[in-house]
Amino acid sequence: MKLFSLQQNPDLFKPATEEEKSQQDVMSESVSFFKDGCRKLMKNPLAVFSIIVLAIIVLAIIFVPIFVPYEYDEMLSVNGKRDKGAKNLAPFTYSELEQEYIDNGGQRFPHIFGTDEQCRDYFIRVIYGTRVSLIVGIFASVIVLIIGVLYGAISGYVGGKADMIMMRIVDIIYALPDMIIIILLSVVFREIITFPSGSLLSRLGTNMVSLFIVYGLLYWVSMARQVRGQILSIKENEYILAAKAIGTKSGRIIKRHILPNCLSVIIISTALQVPSAIFTESYLSFVGLGVSAPMPSLGSLANAAREGLQSYPYKLIFPAIMICLIVLSLNLLGDGLRDAFDPKLKK
Repeated sequence: MKLFSLQQNPDLFKPATEEEKSQQDVMSESVSFFKDGCRKLMKNPLAVFSIIVLAIIVLAIIFVPIFVPYEYDEMLSVNGKRDKGAKNLAPFTYSELEQEYIDNGGQRFPHIFGTDEQCRDYFIRVIYGTRVSLIVGIFASVIVLIIGVLYGAISGYVGGKADMIMMRIVDIIYALPDMIIIILLSVVFREIITFPSGSLLSRLGTNMVSLFIVYGLLYWVSMARQVRGQILSIKENEYILAAKAIGTKSGRIIKRHILPNCLSVIIISTALQVPSAIFTESYLSFVGLGVSAPMPSLGSLANAAREGLQSYPYKLIFPAIMICLIVLSLNLLGDGLRDAFDPKLKK
């Protein structure tokens, strides 16, 4: 071999031993970041339990109305006759008119959670209330996630005067009273906006529309601040400097190198935003600014049950249990997602 030749001497190489081949067999396969995170998530028993609970709730709010022959606003009747005796029935009980109908050979679907003060099946109202509350929570969280992550990422990565101006805007938004704005928007929308009859917006009412708008205007600032703080510390790392040195575009750096390291903050904030939105909707329903009647929500059902708490305590228990299940499951799922997808926690 010549001294400066690029050719390799074949004598320097030898076949791998059986032990070296076995080491190659036990090496883990190459997986993507998302697939690896999902595997770790499935090994967390609390996270799996929360996923199962949420899946059961979602399946219930989708398929239960198909099989239950009552509507959330339907006042019970038998053979076309209004059943005034079906008021405030206990779970799995029938009114006198219904019992007489059953004794004569008729069939009647049981009132699993009883009925309310207006002779409406309480079980189907809880199901629809859960559907409305989850829609409100998820939609509000999506708004907060999109606006907060984009705003915080741009502010933290660009830095300088742009960051200073954007953060001053955040400080101003922090000072705005969100509840007062929701109330004012509800009053204004009620006077100037008329939604198409039968549409989802008309069922939710102007109060919920104003809540969505306020979430888009105000509630994303906390997410933006947290994302910005993470990015300010991450962008000073050496691998970010190396990516800039080889000419990587800023958008790709944010997407591939910065945001994955912010997943813990993003996931926890998003997961906690759903119960926070549900609690906000419950509070508004309590003061009469929630979902428009007769459309139920978990908050409005709990508020209505408060009046007959001593006589019919179960009416408060059912929506309260549903709220607790949703909040607990989302919190456990958020912790599991953080442990699975946060690169800083990888061993």
